[in-house]
Amino acid sequence: MSGKISLVLVAILVGCALSVVNAQYQARHLFIELERSKLRARQLDIEWAQLQLDQSTLGKHARIEEIAHRELGMTQLTANRTQYLTEGGE
Repeated sequence: MSGKISLVLVAILVGCALSVVNAQYQARHLFIELERSKLRARQLDIEWAQLQLDQSTLGKHARIEEIAHRELGMTQLTANRTQYLTEGGE
């Protein structure tokens, strides 16, 4: 009888040991995944900050005016260049 109890206890002990090993493996795997996710989040934060900086730079009024003048040949509107249209064409 004592041998059977010992065999059952050994089986339970081995099962518990395998369970602990499996739990540690899963914990390591989840920790590695967490670190990868944190690294990706940091990279995305840096990219977001760079995109916000680019947007503020590209959207500045002075830059838009400079590109319109240089690349499109547009000039500032002045009063002597303004033409007014009236209804009836006269």
